[in-house]
Amino acid sequence: MEISIHSAFLPHTDAEESLAFYRDVLGFEVRNDVGYDGMRWITVGPAGQPGVSIVLEPPAPPGCGKTDDEKRTIAEMMAKGTYAGINLATTDLDGTFERLEAGGAEVVQEPVDQPYGVRDCAFRDPAGNMIRMQELR
Repeated sequence: MEISIHSAFLPHTDAEESLAFYRDVLGFEVRNDVGYDGMRWITVGPAGQPGVSIVLEPPAPPGCGKTDDEKRTIAEMMAKGTYAGINLATTDLDGTFERLEAGGAEVVQEPVDQPYGVRDCAFRDPAGNMIRMQELR
């Protein structure tokens, strides 16, 4: 049996801001952009990796089964950067970090050698999602 990761989902608070960040700053290609009833789901992914995508989605669309209290909690957690996140990897961590910083990404941690054996950095996307970027060796 072969299992692979196909899609990860991250919430957005502003579709245009998130699109600009993932497309223009990270350099991901846009694979799908679907609107429905004033909401948008945008699928992006790294060029050359068509089987791996990130879907940027509304955090709590109508009919999703979340209560008003749950929606408030999600909004609060997103604002603090504790609701969702993803780990990415690059062969050029310093160059990627410079590009992200120049693109206006909110830096959480500059590139550093971690005691657990990886070199990485951290930043937040426009919706507050935590993105850790690890250097491939």
